[in-house]
Amino acid sequence: MTSMRQDAWTQDEDLLLAEVVLRYIREGGTQLQAFEDVGRRLSRTAAACGFRWNSYVRKQYKDAIELAKKQRKEKKKEAAVHMERKETATAEIAAAKELTLEEVIAFLQRYHQSKNDFQHAIDENRALKKDMEQLQHTITRLQAEKELLEKELKIVQEDYKTLIGIMERARKMVVFEEDEQAKKVKFQMERNGNLEKIEK
Repeated sequence: MTSMRQDAWTQDEDLLLAEVVLRYIREGGTQLQAFEDVGRRLSRTAAACGFRWNSYVRKQYKDAIELAKKQRKEKKKEAAVHMERKETATAEIAAAKELTLEEVIAFLQRYHQSKNDFQHAIDENRALKKDMEQLQHTITRLQAEKELLEKELKIVQEDYKTLIGIMERARKMVVFEEDEQAKKVKFQMERNGNLEKIEK
């Protein structure tokens, strides 16, 4: 019988302890089984391995422990789904053994109808894709036309602003000329010596 070690734990031993415990968690085993396994490999007691795990190593592997627990849950779900499928297949096989000729014919007719429905859906899908492509081309063409019209509108707006500016300057010039002419009022002397304004 080998004597149990009581010396300090090395980094490699801590790593081995973590790997084994995480594997047991992932595969659905218990931590106690993992401690016993590591104890046999390192010539330490399961209690010493458990103490080392709980006091030091576990704190360094919190994320890995959570991941291992998630993986264990996923494995359980996969196993349950697999078992359910197996049971369903077994039930279907058992039920198939009891089928009558009429049930087989009805099944084949339903299968034929579903196949026709499936082909109809495929054809409809192709037609919809074709329509969608045509609509996409139309959208692209309309967008190009819209951009062209927007450019033309911008040019027309700029021309309109220029025209308004020219008209405003012309109006100011006319008003200015009228004011100048109003200032150049002509007077003439009446017979009795008074000045009178001459109308244009």
